[in-house]
Amino acid sequence: MQSEVVFQARGLTKVYQIGETEVHALRGVDLDLFQGELVVLLGASGSGKSTLLNILGGLDLPTTGQVIYGGNDLVKAGERQLTAYRRYHVGFVFQFYNLIPSLTAKENVAVVTEISRDPMTPEQALDIVQLGDRMDHFPAQLSGGEQQRVAIARAIAKQPDVLLCDEPTGALDSSTGIVVLEALAKVNRELGTTTAIITHNAVISGMADRVIHFSDGRIAGIDQNTEKIAPQALSW
Repeated sequence: MQSEVVFQARGLTKVYQIGETEVHALRGVDLDLFQGELVVLLGASGSGKSTLLNILGGLDLPTTGQVIYGGNDLVKAGERQLTAYRRYHVGFVFQFYNLIPSLTAKENVAVVTEISRDPMTPEQALDIVQLGDRMDHFPAQLSGGEQQRVAIARAIAKQPDVLLCDEPTGALDSSTGIVVLEALAKVNRELGTTTAIITHNAVISGMADRVIHFSDGRIAGIDQNTEKIAPQALSW
């Protein structure tokens, strides 16, 4: 693993006020993510994984703490800086694909490349996820796994430094999910994109460089995989 730190999160807490009740989503999280690694954040629903990912991605702010990226604290950034950060540096993949139904696969990817600094072409991005022959199809003409791979192509087309994936196989069956994980592993391997995958599925942790276990808003442990398992060897 390369030693260059991409993210340094320190002392992150997140408290939501729901009526008169305080919900502590994060309780003092310290975490480093390193250049080029593939990390799985593993934990039950409600353990704080998605809250952390949203904070790292500049979609949400912590109640307290720091997130250092590129020498800057995202917590202190203004809205214009955060918008530029999200636009140029981070790719997102969510459980639901969020494709525009009236646009083809290629056009869905082009939505991002048209506002990026140094994008690959939509065709290149779709080739990486092995959908070059489906680029003129609309979302309704694609399977769930194909739609998720279009979403991955869209996320990587701007050549982000970091790819943040929140339950990317959550809506898919095992065999389809493995195809999606293969696409994510290929992006990590060939482009060197630092990749974080949130999941509650412990099987997926076998493909990671590191596995970060979440419980009740805290990091419960971190495991280093000495040997990574190829996605196609996984099953659940």
